[in-house]
Amino acid sequence: MTATAPSQAELAVLKHLWTAGPQSAREVQDGIAAATGWSYSTTRTLLARMTEKGLVKRQDVHGLSVFEARVEKVTLMGRLIRDFAANVLDMDGPLPATTFAGSRLFSEEEAQALTALLEMSDETGKGEGQ
Repeated sequence: MTATAPSQAELAVLKHLWTAGPQSAREVQDGIAAATGWSYSTTRTLLARMTEKGLVKRQDVHGLSVFEARVEKVTLMGRLIRDFAANVLDMDGPLPATTFAGSRLFSEEEAQALTALLEMSDETGKGEGQ
């Protein structure tokens, strides 16, 4: 996994790819344009940077570049939540994940996995997904 957290723009693309699966840049653009207001060239540039950072992978399929999330959703979100809790809220140790149970971002199975990840002690969770 990348050592740096994704930006808000990169997170918007990742959320789309996690939901939609592998897509061309045009499909990504069509999927996020209403929410972001980005031009196609902005989306292409962001996808290229995300590929360099290791957040997405690019494959050529029948002459078309297809992009897929390279980072796992639950692991990344768990890390972001832990970082927020530690660095913003000054919290240490296991985190109660019940707050995230109603999230539309996670399936039931993913919410359970996130709960398990966040409820681990700080020592056992630090290396998770890094």
